[in-house]
Amino acid sequence: MSKSLNSAINKLIKWSTKDYLDLPWRKKRTLYKTLVSEIMLQQTTVQTVLNKFDQFIEEFPNLEALAKASEEQLLVAWKGLGYYRRARNLKKAAESIYRDHNGKIPSKFEDLVTIPGIGDYTANAIIAIGRDKPALALDANLERVISRLYGIKEKKGPKLHKAIQEQFDSGLIFSNFKGSFRELNEALMDLGRNHCQLRKTNCEICPLSKECVALSQNKVLNYPVADQKNKVKKESLDLYRLVIRKGNKVLAYKKAKGQWLEGQYELPTLIKSTTDKKLDQYPKATKEYETQASYKTLITKYKITNHIVVLNKETKLPFKTKWVDLDFDQFSTASIKAIQKL
Repeated sequence: MSKSLNSAINKLIKWSTKDYLDLPWRKKRTLYKTLVSEIMLQQTTVQTVLNKFDQFIEEFPNLEALAKASEEQLLVAWKGLGYYRRARNLKKAAESIYRDHNGKIPSKFEDLVTIPGIGDYTANAIIAIGRDKPALALDANLERVISRLYGIKEKKGPKLHKAIQEQFDSGLIFSNFKGSFRELNEALMDLGRNHCQLRKTNCEICPLSKECVALSQNKVLNYPVADQKNKVKKESLDLYRLVIRKGNKVLAYKKAKGQWLEGQYELPTLIKSTTDKKLDQYPKATKEYETQASYKTLITKYKITNHIVVLNKETKLPFKTKWVDLDFDQFSTASIKAIQKL
């Protein structure tokens, strides 16, 4: 790595530590906090995790507490973070480490990836960020920044990930870097999240701009190379959310195993219409309802329009329902939105 690039990276790290060191998972670091935060931060925003992290750690202050928690306790604490599969993966990892590794998080990559719920990314994050050892936690931000910085032209996805990892392992990128790999990884994440985004960049204030191959070619937004084949078609989905009240209670049902938001409670929900004819997450409505309001949500590949229906009495539904309090803490986020709209 050239002296000029090394100097630019040091400037980037100074910017990152000055502006973002106060993130709660970067304070009083532990390997456990690193594990929790890295799994929380997958597929969601920093702001979303900021709203939940301290509360989660307070409820599950260590690996043993998380390993011994019930799934119901875990899902309630995870509510608002979305993608509940990540919560279950975190618990599987905690249980395995507590049971098979004497409650201590392993230090080697090959041991970490044998733990259920820990993949290559989380293993590298634990090594680089948790232990401050040489590794790259290659999330979307790092892949994007590194592909631009070094002009790596592989298509976005597994090919780009593999190319960056191979070049790092062989010493072609970040060679001779003598600083903190924790600070390097976090600085690259901060840069990608704030100034080197997919469709918007602030190259004029980026500490790496003079060293960036993509910028020197005036092709920043051409990196990473898009793979048109991998673009997921967004399906439209219109749902009826039925609000049936009795005093301070509403009728709700528990999502079954294998369904979205498994284990959470939802208002009775029916499919009004969808472009995905194979979708079976909800039963189809057999009639049209008069709606009071609507709101938008997203899940997996679906753009959802939720139509709120207020009914004055119980009706025959294809769910096993029960009356629950309006402030019930196991409601899905979409159900809470429907109730708040009214």
